[in-house]
Amino acid sequence: MSVSKPKSAPSQGQLARTLEPRHLSMIALGGAIGAGLLVASSTAIVTAGPAVILTYLLAGLVLLLIMRMLGEMSARTPETGSFSVYARRFIGPWAGFSVGWLYWWFWSVTVAIEATAAAQIMASWWPALPQWLLALACLLVFVGLNLISVRTYGEAEFWFSAIKVGAIVLLIVLGLLAVLGLIPNDTAAFSNYWSAGGFFPQGPGAVFSALLAVIFSMFGAEIATLAAGESKDPAAAVTKAVRSVIFRVLFFYVGSIAVVLLVVPWTSITSGVSPFVTMLEALNIPFAALAMNLVVLSALLSCLNASLYAASRMVFALAEQGDAPASFSLISSSKAPRNAILFSSLVGLASVLLNYFMPEQVFSLLVNSTGATGIFVWMIVALSHLRSRRVLEAESVRGLRAFGYPWVNYGLLLALSALLVYMGVTQQHRLEVLVSSALALGLSLLGLYRSRSAN
Repeated sequence: MSVSKPKSAPSQGQLARTLEPRHLSMIALGGAIGAGLLVASSTAIVTAGPAVILTYLLAGLVLLLIMRMLGEMSARTPETGSFSVYARRFIGPWAGFSVGWLYWWFWSVTVAIEATAAAQIMASWWPALPQWLLALACLLVFVGLNLISVRTYGEAEFWFSAIKVGAIVLLIVLGLLAVLGLIPNDTAAFSNYWSAGGFFPQGPGAVFSALLAVIFSMFGAEIATLAAGESKDPAAAVTKAVRSVIFRVLFFYVGSIAVVLLVVPWTSITSGVSPFVTMLEALNIPFAALAMNLVVLSALLSCLNASLYAASRMVFALAEQGDAPASFSLISSSKAPRNAILFSSLVGLASVLLNYFMPEQVFSLLVNSTGATGIFVWMIVALSHLRSRRVLEAESVRGLRAFGYPWVNYGLLLALSALLVYMGVTQQHRLEVLVSSALALGLSLLGLYRSRSAN
């Protein structure tokens, strides 16, 4: 199989290589650990009961396999555009074009989602300030941080992620102390796993019903491979980040949910209310709701920062591949992709306007527009890796290895396709999968048209 060579945009300089391994690890955690764990996990718990632990393990297995595949390709040939570049190289130019722009849209919308959600929390503290103004302030601060330098972004992401990681570790410790009886309480017991309807109170099928919400909450760990091109030793940094991030994400997700369900019965969890707040209140921890709001806010700002970074680097990579205007590959004096950052913030600015005209509807509107993008991206990663191994081994390139090639690739593609079908037949997600599928199809057709026109 021949390797597709892109028609690159004119070289505009090189991004700064100032990110360290600690930055990459926290960048991945910053993208993957957010409100999906701290708040939305309550919906998964209500759906599956204690068996949601199996749901998180299953989603974690998918993440493990995807990250190993992406890590194998990234460690061998580190690229700022990561899987978009690999899709172009190993599948075809149309694939790199479509998945790159799809991923850019996902994270550009996520910038808006995180800014909106952060503004909602801050508006509860300062009701005199309009929500749109708070969202705008959050957006401008992080656009500024990203424009200064990549190291400024990396340091900000490191400390924001450290806050939420530290908070989750503290929550796990408090829960374990409660189970051991060192914190007085009336609810903590191992029997919480089976006393309220058994381990599968909603039936074994509920493990898969809750999978959709859980697997989407883990999307974002792949940002570490996008950042590899801006690290001092890209190949070594991405290898270390992939190996460490997988287990850290599993620890924080599976560990924290398992502890919550030890401390309080799953029947006491309310959908939409942070299960960690429920746990802290059961332990009579003072100011539990306020403390969790602060942690959730830091998580949202961390995700906003990571989202803007991911979107800007993807459109920068697209410009370098000739799939976006060459001006998006311009580098500022601080070696940051200035135009790419500003362009990627436009969706966030549009959300501020939507917040002004319809503050109640904007959040759900933006969330629904992202649809099944994460599933499409992971499918492209699995397919790119499937077609990459033969080429890279023929070139005698060695490094990090994925598991179970090629059967794991086929299994993942089948499983992710089944998840898309499930979304399509579920009324709650049907519109999302239809809209996102239409967007993916439109981008693929445009990519094919561009490829044929270029030839």
